[in-house]
Amino acid sequence: MLLNWTWGLLGNLNLEKISQIVNVGLLIYEGTQAMAQAGVLAVALCGLLVARGDLMKQARTPLLPNRPFVVLWNAPTESCRLRFKVDLDLSVFDIVANHNETLSGPNVTIFYHSHLGYYPYYTSSGIPINGGLPQNQSLSKHLSKARADIDKLIPFKDFHGLGVIDWENWRPQWVRNWGSKDIYRNKSKELIRKLHPSWPQSKVENEAKEMFEKAGLAFMNSTLLLAESRRPHGLWGFYLFPDCYNYGYKQHPLRYGGECPNVEHVRNDHLMWLWKGSTALYPSIYLDYELKSSPNTVKFVHYRVKEAMRIASIARNDYTLPVFVYSRPFYAYTFDVLSESDLIHTIGESAALGATGVVLWGSSEYSRSERNCLTVKNYIDGPLGHYVINVTSAAKLCSKALCKKNGKCVRKSLDSWAYLHLNPRFFNIQLNRGIHGPRFHVSGHLNNLDILDMKQKFTCQCYQGWTGIYCEMPQEAKSIAPHPRNGVLGELLVVLSLHFSCLSAIVFLGLCLILKCLIL
Repeated sequence: MLLNWTWGLLGNLNLEKISQIVNVGLLIYEGTQAMAQAGVLAVALCGLLVARGDLMKQARTPLLPNRPFVVLWNAPTESCRLRFKVDLDLSVFDIVANHNETLSGPNVTIFYHSHLGYYPYYTSSGIPINGGLPQNQSLSKHLSKARADIDKLIPFKDFHGLGVIDWENWRPQWVRNWGSKDIYRNKSKELIRKLHPSWPQSKVENEAKEMFEKAGLAFMNSTLLLAESRRPHGLWGFYLFPDCYNYGYKQHPLRYGGECPNVEHVRNDHLMWLWKGSTALYPSIYLDYELKSSPNTVKFVHYRVKEAMRIASIARNDYTLPVFVYSRPFYAYTFDVLSESDLIHTIGESAALGATGVVLWGSSEYSRSERNCLTVKNYIDGPLGHYVINVTSAAKLCSKALCKKNGKCVRKSLDSWAYLHLNPRFFNIQLNRGIHGPRFHVSGHLNNLDILDMKQKFTCQCYQGWTGIYCEMPQEAKSIAPHPRNGVLGELLVVLSLHFSCLSAIVFLGLCLILKCLIL
Protein backbone atom coordinates (compact mmCIF):
# COMPACT_ATOMS: atom_id res chain seq x y z
CA MET A 1 0.00 0.00 0.00
CA LEU A 2 2.83 2.39 0.90
CA LEU A 3 4.60 1.64 -2.38
CA ASN A 4 1.45 2.20 -4.43
CA TRP A 5 0.65 5.42 -2.59
CA THR A 6 4.13 6.86 -2.99
CA TRP A 7 4.33 5.94 -6.68
CA GLY A 8 0.90 7.46 -7.27
CA LEU A 9 1.97 10.64 -5.49
CA LEU A 10 5.13 10.81 -7.57
CA GLY A 11 3.13 10.40 -10.77
CA ASN A 12 0.56 13.04 -9.84
CA LEU A 13 3.15 15.62 -8.88
CA ASN A 14 5.72 15.20 -11.64
CA LEU A 15 4.77 13.22 -14.74
CA GLU A 16 2.52 15.91 -16.23
CA LYS A 17 5.10 18.65 -15.61
CA ILE A 18 7.91 16.57 -17.05
CA SER A 19 5.81 15.86 -20.13
CA GLN A 20 5.13 19.58 -20.64
CA ILE A 21 8.80 20.46 -20.31
CA VAL A 22 9.75 17.74 -22.78
CA ASN A 23 7.18 19.01 -25.32
CA VAL A 24 8.44 22.60 -25.00
CA GLY A 25 12.02 21.47 -25.46
CA LEU A 26 11.17 19.47 -28.56
CA LEU A 27 9.42 22.45 -30.19
CA ILE A 28 12.19 24.96 -29.47
CA TYR A 29 15.34 23.08 -30.19
CA GLU A 30 16.01 19.77 -31.86
CA GLY A 31 19.07 19.21 -29.73
CA THR A 32 17.01 18.85 -26.60
CA GLN A 33 15.40 15.63 -27.91
CA ALA A 34 18.08 13.42 -26.43
CA MET A 35 17.66 15.04 -23.02
CA ALA A 36 13.88 14.66 -23.22
CA GLN A 37 14.28 10.97 -24.00
CA ALA A 38 16.63 10.66 -21.07
CA GLY A 39 14.01 12.27 -18.85
CA VAL A 40 11.34 9.85 -20.03
CA LEU A 41 13.77 6.97 -19.55
CA ALA A 42 14.48 8.14 -16.01
CA VAL A 43 10.75 8.15 -15.26
CA ALA A 44 10.40 4.64 -16.72
CA LEU A 45 13.37 3.33 -14.76
CA CYS A 46 12.00 4.82 -11.56
CA GLY A 47 8.66 3.18 -12.25
CA LEU A 48 10.38 -0.14 -12.88
CA LEU A 49 12.35 0.08 -9.65
CA VAL A 50 9.25 0.97 -7.68
CA ALA A 51 7.33 -1.86 -9.33
CA ARG A 52 10.06 -4.28 -8.28
CA GLY A 53 9.48 -3.08 -4.73
CA ASP A 54 6.06 -4.73 -4.96
CA LEU A 55 7.68 -8.15 -5.25
CA MET A 56 7.05 -10.27 -2.19
CA LYS A 57 9.63 -10.73 0.50
CA GLN A 58 11.40 -14.06 0.20
CA ALA A 59 10.09 -17.14 1.97
CA ARG A 60 12.12 -19.39 4.20
CA THR A 61 13.35 -22.61 2.57
CA PRO A 62 10.56 -25.20 2.90
CA LEU A 63 10.38 -27.64 5.79
CA LEU A 64 10.89 -30.57 3.40
CA PRO A 65 12.73 -30.39 0.03
CA ASN A 66 10.45 -29.73 -2.95
CA ARG A 67 7.39 -29.54 -0.69
CA PRO A 68 6.12 -25.94 -0.95
CA PHE A 69 2.95 -26.87 0.94
CA VAL A 70 2.70 -29.67 3.50
CA VAL A 71 -0.04 -31.18 5.61
CA LEU A 72 0.96 -32.46 9.05
CA TRP A 73 -0.96 -34.79 11.34
CA ASN A 74 -0.98 -33.76 15.01
CA ALA A 75 -3.36 -36.20 16.69
CA PRO A 76 -2.59 -39.07 19.11
CA THR A 77 -3.96 -41.87 16.93
CA GLU A 78 -1.30 -44.51 17.59
CA SER A 79 -3.86 -46.50 19.62
CA CYS A 80 -5.83 -47.19 16.44
CA ARG A 81 -3.06 -49.46 15.21
CA LEU A 82 -1.89 -50.81 18.57
CA ARG A 83 -5.28 -51.53 20.17
CA PHE A 84 -7.70 -51.92 17.28
CA LYS A 85 -5.43 -52.97 14.38
CA VAL A 86 -6.66 -50.02 12.29
CA ASP A 87 -3.71 -48.62 10.32
CA LEU A 88 -4.32 -45.03 9.21
CA ASP A 89 -1.23 -45.12 6.93
CA LEU A 90 -1.04 -41.34 6.68
CA SER A 91 2.05 -41.31 4.46
CA VAL A 92 -0.05 -42.67 1.59
CA PHE A 93 -1.62 -39.27 1.03
CA ASP A 94 1.44 -37.08 1.53
CA ILE A 95 0.44 -36.35 5.13
CA VAL A 96 3.51 -35.89 7.33
CA ALA A 97 3.15 -37.43 10.79
CA ASN A 98 5.36 -38.32 13.74
CA HIS A 99 6.44 -41.92 14.15
CA ASN A 100 3.51 -43.92 15.58
CA GLU A 101 1.31 -40.83 15.11
CA THR A 102 2.20 -39.31 18.49
CA LEU A 103 1.74 -35.68 19.54
CA SER A 104 5.48 -35.28 20.08
CA GLY A 105 8.14 -36.24 17.59
CA PRO A 106 10.67 -35.04 15.00
CA ASN A 107 8.06 -33.46 12.70
CA VAL A 108 5.85 -31.63 15.19
CA THR A 109 5.83 -31.29 18.98
CA ILE A 110 3.13 -29.46 20.89
CA PHE A 111 3.67 -28.21 24.45
CA TYR A 112 0.50 -27.85 26.49
CA HIS A 113 0.55 -25.63 29.59
CA SER A 114 1.13 -28.62 31.88
CA HIS A 115 4.17 -29.81 29.92
CA LEU A 116 6.38 -26.72 29.74
CA GLY A 117 7.78 -25.07 32.84
CA TYR A 118 5.59 -23.59 35.56
CA TYR A 119 2.93 -21.84 33.53
CA PRO A 120 0.78 -19.65 35.83
CA TYR A 121 -2.99 -19.82 35.36
CA TYR A 122 -6.34 -20.16 37.10
CA THR A 123 -8.52 -23.23 36.77
CA SER A 124 -12.13 -22.94 35.64
CA SER A 125 -13.13 -22.94 39.32
CA GLY A 126 -10.77 -20.05 40.12
CA ILE A 127 -7.96 -22.03 41.78
CA PRO A 128 -4.50 -20.52 41.13
CA ILE A 129 -1.87 -22.84 39.65
CA ASN A 130 1.79 -21.79 39.79
CA GLY A 131 0.78 -18.44 41.29
CA GLY A 132 -2.16 -17.87 38.95
CA LEU A 133 -0.70 -14.67 37.46
CA PRO A 134 2.55 -14.33 35.50
CA GLN A 135 3.68 -11.61 37.92
CA ASN A 136 3.25 -14.09 40.80
CA GLN A 137 5.56 -16.77 39.42
CA SER A 138 9.35 -16.90 39.44
CA LEU A 139 10.55 -16.59 35.86
CA SER A 140 13.91 -18.24 36.59
CA LYS A 141 12.18 -21.19 38.25
CA HIS A 142 9.87 -21.53 35.26
CA LEU A 143 12.73 -21.41 32.74
CA SER A 144 14.75 -24.00 34.66
CA LYS A 145 11.82 -26.42 34.53
CA ALA A 146 11.05 -25.52 30.89
CA ARG A 147 14.62 -26.32 29.88
CA ALA A 148 14.33 -29.82 31.33
CA ASP A 149 10.90 -30.28 29.71
CA ILE A 150 12.19 -29.33 26.26
CA ASP A 151 15.16 -31.68 26.55
CA LYS A 152 12.85 -34.50 27.65
CA LEU A 153 10.14 -34.04 25.03
CA ILE A 154 12.56 -33.30 22.18
CA PRO A 155 15.65 -35.41 22.94
CA PHE A 156 17.09 -34.99 19.43
CA LYS A 157 19.22 -31.85 19.30
CA ASP A 158 18.98 -31.58 15.50
CA PHE A 159 15.20 -31.12 15.73
CA HIS A 160 13.97 -29.40 12.54
CA GLY A 161 10.24 -29.73 13.10
CA LEU A 162 7.42 -27.57 14.43
CA GLY A 163 7.70 -26.51 18.07
CA VAL A 164 4.24 -25.32 19.11
CA ILE A 165 3.57 -23.79 22.53
CA ASP A 166 -0.11 -24.03 23.42
CA TRP A 167 -0.80 -21.53 26.23
CA GLU A 168 -4.43 -20.45 26.03
CA ASN A 169 -5.46 -19.54 29.59
CA TRP A 170 -4.51 -15.86 29.34
CA ARG A 171 -3.45 -13.45 26.62
CA PRO A 172 -0.42 -11.15 26.93
CA GLN A 173 -2.45 -8.01 26.17
CA TRP A 174 -4.63 -6.73 29.00
CA VAL A 175 -7.45 -5.58 26.73
CA ARG A 176 -7.86 -9.04 25.19
CA ASN A 177 -8.54 -10.84 28.47
CA TRP A 178 -12.32 -10.63 28.30
CA GLY A 179 -15.02 -13.14 29.24
CA SER A 180 -13.71 -16.07 31.27
CA LYS A 181 -10.21 -14.56 31.08
CA ASP A 182 -11.33 -11.44 32.95
CA ILE A 183 -10.17 -13.17 36.14
CA TYR A 184 -6.58 -12.27 35.23
CA ARG A 185 -7.45 -8.57 35.18
CA ASN A 186 -9.46 -8.78 38.39
CA LYS A 187 -6.77 -10.71 40.28
CA SER A 188 -4.09 -8.31 39.02
CA LYS A 189 -6.09 -5.36 40.35
CA GLU A 190 -6.63 -7.12 43.68
CA LEU A 191 -2.87 -7.56 43.98
CA ILE A 192 -2.22 -3.83 43.51
CA ARG A 193 -5.12 -2.84 45.77
CA LYS A 194 -3.61 -4.86 48.63
CA LEU A 195 -0.28 -3.10 48.18
CA HIS A 196 -1.80 0.38 47.77
CA PRO A 197 -5.26 0.51 49.40
CA SER A 198 -5.46 4.31 49.15
CA TRP A 199 -4.89 4.51 45.40
CA PRO A 200 -7.81 5.55 43.15
CA GLN A 201 -9.31 2.90 40.88
CA SER A 202 -7.77 4.37 37.71
CA LYS A 203 -4.25 4.24 39.15
CA VAL A 204 -4.79 0.71 40.43
CA GLU A 205 -5.90 -0.46 37.00
CA ASN A 206 -3.03 1.24 35.19
CA GLU A 207 -0.46 -0.29 37.52
CA ALA A 208 -2.11 -3.72 37.36
CA LYS A 209 -2.16 -3.58 33.57
CA GLU A 210 1.51 -2.62 33.37
CA MET A 211 2.61 -5.35 35.79
CA PHE A 212 0.55 -8.04 34.07
CA GLU A 213 1.68 -7.17 30.54
CA LYS A 214 5.35 -6.91 31.52
CA ALA A 215 5.24 -10.28 33.25
CA GLY A 216 3.28 -11.89 30.42
CA LEU A 217 5.76 -10.59 27.85
CA ALA A 218 8.69 -11.87 29.92
CA PHE A 219 7.14 -15.33 30.28
CA MET A 220 6.35 -15.75 26.59
CA ASN A 221 9.46 -14.11 25.16
CA SER A 222 11.89 -15.84 27.53
CA THR A 223 10.29 -19.22 26.87
CA LEU A 224 10.66 -18.71 23.11
CA LEU A 225 14.31 -17.67 23.48
CA LEU A 226 15.00 -20.69 25.66
CA ALA A 227 13.34 -23.08 23.20
CA GLU A 228 15.27 -21.60 20.29
CA SER A 229 18.55 -21.88 22.17
CA ARG A 230 17.90 -25.54 23.09
CA ARG A 231 16.65 -26.58 19.64
CA PRO A 232 17.81 -23.82 17.29
CA HIS A 233 16.63 -25.47 14.07
CA GLY A 234 13.04 -25.87 15.22
CA LEU A 235 10.19 -23.64 14.07
CA TRP A 236 8.98 -22.10 17.33
CA GLY A 237 5.80 -20.15 17.96
CA PHE A 238 2.59 -19.96 19.98
CA TYR A 239 -0.60 -21.68 18.91
CA LEU A 240 -3.45 -19.27 18.07
CA PHE A 241 -1.07 -16.37 17.37
CA PRO A 242 -1.91 -14.26 15.53
CA ASP A 243 -5.66 -14.18 16.03
CA CYS A 244 -8.06 -11.64 14.54
CA TYR A 245 -11.30 -12.30 16.45
CA ASN A 246 -13.55 -12.32 13.39
CA TYR A 247 -16.33 -14.32 15.03
CA GLY A 248 -19.15 -12.05 13.87
CA TYR A 249 -20.87 -14.92 12.05
CA LYS A 250 -22.29 -15.99 15.41
CA GLN A 251 -24.17 -12.72 15.97
CA HIS A 252 -24.88 -11.60 12.39
CA PRO A 253 -24.57 -14.57 10.00
CA LEU A 254 -26.41 -12.84 7.14
CA ARG A 255 -24.30 -9.66 7.30
CA TYR A 256 -21.00 -11.37 8.03
CA GLY A 257 -18.10 -10.18 5.88
CA GLY A 258 -15.27 -12.03 7.62
CA GLU A 259 -12.89 -9.08 8.01
CA CYS A 260 -10.76 -8.77 11.11
CA PRO A 261 -11.82 -5.68 13.10
CA ASN A 262 -9.40 -2.80 12.50
CA VAL A 263 -8.63 -2.57 16.20
CA GLU A 264 -7.35 -6.17 16.11
CA HIS A 265 -4.88 -5.30 13.34
CA VAL A 266 -3.54 -2.54 15.58
CA ARG A 267 -3.34 -4.82 18.60
CA ASN A 268 -1.48 -7.42 16.58
CA ASP A 269 0.97 -4.74 15.48
CA HIS A 270 1.62 -4.04 19.17
CA LEU A 271 2.75 -7.67 19.57
CA MET A 272 5.80 -7.11 17.38
CA TRP A 273 8.01 -8.37 20.22
CA LEU A 274 6.25 -11.74 19.93
CA TRP A 275 6.49 -11.96 16.15
CA LYS A 276 10.18 -11.05 16.20
CA GLY A 277 10.81 -13.72 18.83
CA SER A 278 8.99 -16.41 16.84
CA THR A 279 10.41 -18.50 14.01
CA ALA A 280 6.95 -19.62 12.79
CA LEU A 281 3.31 -18.61 13.22
CA TYR A 282 0.46 -20.95 14.15
CA PRO A 283 -2.96 -19.37 13.59
CA SER A 284 -6.13 -21.44 13.95
CA ILE A 285 -9.08 -21.94 11.59
CA TYR A 286 -11.12 -24.48 13.56
CA LEU A 287 -14.69 -24.51 12.24
CA ASP A 288 -17.77 -24.48 14.43
CA TYR A 289 -20.53 -26.80 13.27
CA GLU A 290 -22.70 -23.80 12.41
CA LEU A 291 -20.21 -22.98 9.62
CA LYS A 292 -20.72 -26.36 7.92
CA SER A 293 -20.90 -25.78 4.13
CA SER A 294 -21.76 -22.14 4.82
CA PRO A 295 -20.71 -19.24 2.56
CA ASN A 296 -19.31 -17.69 5.75
CA THR A 297 -16.68 -20.42 6.07
CA VAL A 298 -14.35 -19.12 3.37
CA LYS A 299 -14.74 -15.55 4.71
CA PHE A 300 -13.83 -16.67 8.22
CA VAL A 301 -10.78 -18.63 7.07
CA HIS A 302 -9.62 -16.17 4.41
CA TYR A 303 -9.20 -13.19 6.71
CA ARG A 304 -7.62 -15.19 9.53
CA VAL A 305 -4.96 -16.63 7.23
CA LYS A 306 -4.54 -13.29 5.47
CA GLU A 307 -3.82 -11.58 8.80
CA ALA A 308 -1.28 -14.26 9.67
CA MET A 309 0.45 -13.75 6.32
CA ARG A 310 0.50 -9.99 6.94
CA ILE A 311 2.19 -10.47 10.30
CA ALA A 312 4.60 -13.01 8.82
CA SER A 313 5.71 -10.46 6.21
CA ILE A 314 6.54 -7.68 8.70
CA ALA A 315 8.14 -9.71 11.50
CA ARG A 316 11.59 -9.84 9.92
CA ASN A 317 13.72 -8.03 7.37
CA ASP A 318 15.19 -11.02 5.57
CA TYR A 319 12.28 -13.39 4.95
CA THR A 320 8.61 -14.07 5.62
CA LEU A 321 7.97 -16.25 8.65
CA PRO A 322 6.57 -19.71 7.85
CA VAL A 323 2.85 -19.93 8.60
CA PHE A 324 1.39 -23.28 9.62
CA VAL A 325 -2.38 -23.07 9.92
CA TYR A 326 -4.01 -25.25 12.56
CA SER A 327 -7.16 -26.94 11.30
CA ARG A 328 -9.33 -29.91 12.25
CA PRO A 329 -10.59 -32.72 10.02
CA PHE A 330 -13.84 -32.57 12.03
CA TYR A 331 -16.05 -29.67 13.06
CA ALA A 332 -15.21 -28.37 16.55
CA TYR A 333 -16.65 -30.38 19.45
CA THR A 334 -18.20 -32.94 17.06
CA PHE A 335 -17.22 -36.11 15.25
CA ASP A 336 -18.64 -34.91 11.94
CA VAL A 337 -16.09 -34.75 9.12
CA LEU A 338 -15.57 -31.56 7.12
CA SER A 339 -17.57 -31.38 3.90
CA GLU A 340 -15.64 -31.34 0.62
CA SER A 341 -16.41 -27.64 0.14
CA ASP A 342 -15.03 -26.90 3.60
CA LEU A 343 -11.85 -28.84 2.81
CA ILE A 344 -11.37 -26.43 -0.09
CA HIS A 345 -12.14 -23.44 2.12
CA THR A 346 -9.67 -24.51 4.84
CA ILE A 347 -6.75 -26.48 3.37
CA GLY A 348 -7.16 -25.09 -0.16
CA GLU A 349 -7.57 -21.49 0.97
CA SER A 350 -4.49 -21.70 3.19
CA ALA A 351 -2.36 -23.08 0.35
CA ALA A 352 -3.53 -20.45 -2.15
CA LEU A 353 -2.77 -17.59 0.26
CA GLY A 354 0.84 -18.76 0.66
CA ALA A 355 0.81 -20.66 3.96
CA THR A 356 3.69 -23.10 4.41
CA GLY A 357 1.35 -25.84 5.57
CA VAL A 358 -1.69 -26.97 7.51
CA VAL A 359 -1.55 -28.89 10.78
CA LEU A 360 -4.50 -31.25 11.27
CA TRP A 361 -5.01 -31.40 15.02
CA GLY A 362 -7.08 -34.00 16.81
CA SER A 363 -7.80 -35.23 20.32
CA SER A 364 -7.61 -38.68 21.90
CA GLU A 365 -11.28 -39.04 20.93
CA TYR A 366 -10.09 -40.07 17.46
CA SER A 367 -8.66 -43.33 18.84
CA ARG A 368 -11.06 -43.97 21.73
CA SER A 369 -12.80 -46.88 19.99
CA GLU A 370 -12.52 -49.06 16.91
CA ARG A 371 -15.52 -47.28 15.46
CA ASN A 372 -13.86 -43.89 15.84
CA CYS A 373 -10.64 -45.21 14.32
CA LEU A 374 -12.53 -46.54 11.32
CA THR A 375 -14.33 -43.20 10.91
CA VAL A 376 -10.97 -41.43 10.80
CA LYS A 377 -9.46 -44.01 8.45
CA ASN A 378 -12.40 -43.91 6.02
CA TYR A 379 -12.17 -40.12 5.87
CA ILE A 380 -8.41 -40.23 5.27
CA ASP A 381 -8.79 -42.93 2.61
CA GLY A 382 -11.60 -40.93 1.02
CA PRO A 383 -12.25 -37.17 0.69
CA LEU A 384 -9.57 -35.89 3.08
CA GLY A 385 -6.65 -37.89 1.72
CA HIS A 386 -7.58 -37.36 -1.90
CA TYR A 387 -7.94 -33.61 -1.42
CA VAL A 388 -4.65 -33.34 0.46
CA ILE A 389 -2.71 -35.12 -2.27
CA ASN A 390 -4.50 -32.97 -4.86
CA VAL A 391 -3.41 -29.69 -3.26
CA THR A 392 0.12 -30.73 -2.28
CA SER A 393 0.74 -32.14 -5.77
CA ALA A 394 -0.65 -29.01 -7.45
CA ALA A 395 1.57 -26.84 -5.23
CA LYS A 396 4.63 -28.86 -6.27
CA LEU A 397 3.73 -28.69 -9.96
CA CYS A 398 3.11 -24.95 -9.81
CA SER A 399 6.41 -24.41 -8.00
CA LYS A 400 8.18 -26.37 -10.74
CA ALA A 401 6.36 -24.80 -13.70
CA LEU A 402 6.37 -21.17 -12.54
CA CYS A 403 9.11 -20.83 -9.93
CA LYS A 404 11.82 -23.29 -11.07
CA LYS A 405 11.35 -25.13 -7.74
CA ASN A 406 13.02 -22.10 -6.12
CA GLY A 407 9.79 -20.60 -4.79
CA LYS A 408 6.12 -21.26 -4.14
CA CYS A 409 2.95 -20.13 -5.86
CA VAL A 410 0.74 -17.51 -4.19
CA ARG A 411 -2.44 -15.91 -5.52
CA LYS A 412 -1.78 -12.78 -7.55
CA SER A 413 -4.95 -11.31 -6.10
CA LEU A 414 -5.34 -12.53 -2.53
CA ASP A 415 -9.10 -11.96 -2.71
CA SER A 416 -9.60 -14.05 -5.85
CA TRP A 417 -11.10 -17.54 -6.04
CA ALA A 418 -7.98 -19.17 -7.50
CA TYR A 419 -6.93 -22.48 -5.94
CA LEU A 420 -4.01 -24.85 -6.38
CA HIS A 421 -5.92 -27.81 -7.80
CA LEU A 422 -4.99 -30.49 -10.32
CA ASN A 423 -6.92 -30.41 -13.57
CA PRO A 424 -9.20 -33.50 -13.33
CA ARG A 425 -9.06 -33.92 -17.12
CA PHE A 426 -5.33 -34.68 -17.06
CA PHE A 427 -4.63 -36.00 -13.55
CA ASN A 428 -5.88 -38.85 -11.42
CA ILE A 429 -4.90 -40.69 -8.25
CA GLN A 430 -4.00 -44.30 -8.97
CA LEU A 431 -3.48 -47.39 -6.84
CA ASN A 432 0.05 -48.77 -6.86
CA ARG A 433 -0.27 -52.56 -6.96
CA GLY A 434 3.46 -53.16 -6.57
CA ILE A 435 5.16 -54.28 -3.37
CA HIS A 436 7.41 -51.26 -3.07
CA GLY A 437 6.59 -47.57 -2.95
CA PRO A 438 3.47 -45.76 -1.80
CA ARG A 439 0.09 -47.41 -2.33
CA PHE A 440 -1.21 -44.40 -4.25
CA HIS A 441 0.39 -41.94 -6.63
CA VAL A 442 -0.67 -39.07 -8.88
CA SER A 443 -0.46 -39.65 -12.62
CA GLY A 444 -0.87 -37.03 -15.31
CA HIS A 445 0.85 -34.00 -16.77
CA LEU A 446 0.56 -30.23 -16.97
CA ASN A 447 -0.39 -28.98 -20.40
CA ASN A 448 0.36 -25.52 -21.75
CA LEU A 449 -3.13 -24.23 -20.94
CA ASP A 450 -2.74 -25.31 -17.31
CA ILE A 451 0.59 -23.50 -17.06
CA LEU A 452 -0.87 -20.38 -18.68
CA ASP A 453 -3.79 -20.50 -16.25
CA MET A 454 -1.37 -20.74 -13.32
CA LYS A 455 0.63 -17.76 -14.62
CA GLN A 456 -2.54 -15.69 -14.85
CA LYS A 457 -3.72 -16.53 -11.33
CA PHE A 458 -0.54 -17.07 -9.31
CA THR A 459 2.79 -15.39 -8.73
CA CYS A 460 6.04 -16.69 -7.26
CA GLN A 461 7.30 -16.05 -3.76
CA CYS A 462 10.97 -16.98 -4.00
CA TYR A 463 12.83 -18.89 -1.33
CA GLN A 464 15.86 -17.35 0.34
CA GLY A 465 18.77 -17.22 -2.08
CA TRP A 466 16.65 -16.76 -5.21
CA THR A 467 15.17 -13.78 -6.99
CA GLY A 468 13.43 -12.79 -10.23
CA ILE A 469 9.82 -12.97 -11.37
CA TYR A 470 10.14 -16.74 -11.74
CA CYS A 471 12.83 -17.20 -9.04
CA GLU A 472 15.27 -18.00 -11.84
CA MET A 473 18.25 -15.98 -10.58
CA PRO A 474 20.51 -16.84 -7.64
CA GLN A 475 20.70 -13.92 -5.25
CA GLU A 476 24.11 -12.51 -4.49
CA ALA A 477 25.09 -12.80 -0.85
CA LYS A 478 25.00 -9.47 0.95
CA SER A 479 28.15 -8.40 2.71
CA ILE A 480 26.20 -6.82 5.55
CA ALA A 481 23.23 -8.68 6.97
CA PRO A 482 20.14 -6.54 7.68
CA HIS A 483 19.46 -5.78 11.29
CA PRO A 484 16.47 -7.87 12.38
CA ARG A 485 15.02 -5.15 14.58
CA ASN A 486 14.68 -2.43 11.93
CA GLY A 487 12.15 -4.13 9.66
CA VAL A 488 9.41 -1.56 9.09
CA LEU A 489 11.63 1.50 9.54
CA GLY A 490 14.34 0.05 7.29
CA GLU A 491 11.90 -0.73 4.50
CA LEU A 492 10.36 2.73 4.80
CA LEU A 493 13.78 4.39 4.47
CA VAL A 494 14.62 2.26 1.41
CA VAL A 495 11.34 3.23 -0.27
CA LEU A 496 11.77 6.92 0.53
CA SER A 497 15.39 6.99 -0.63
CA LEU A 498 14.40 5.29 -3.90
CA HIS A 499 11.68 7.82 -4.60
CA PHE A 500 13.86 10.80 -3.67
CA SER A 501 16.58 9.49 -6.02
CA CYS A 502 14.07 9.21 -8.86
CA LEU A 503 12.64 12.63 -8.09
CA SER A 504 16.11 14.22 -8.00
CA ALA A 505 16.98 12.76 -11.41
CA ILE A 506 13.74 14.00 -12.94
CA VAL A 507 14.08 17.49 -11.44
CA PHE A 508 17.70 17.73 -12.62
CA LEU A 509 16.79 16.79 -16.20
CA GLY A 510 13.87 19.20 -16.14
CA LEU A 511 16.10 22.06 -15.00
CA CYS A 512 18.55 21.25 -17.78
CA LEU A 513 15.76 21.53 -20.34
CA ILE A 514 14.53 24.82 -18.92
CA LEU A 515 18.04 26.30 -18.91
CA LYS A 516 18.58 25.14 -22.49
CA CYS A 517 15.34 26.79 -23.56
CA LEU A 518 16.24 30.05 -21.80
CA ILE A 519 19.68 30.15 -23.39
CA LEU A 520 18.19 29.73 -26.83
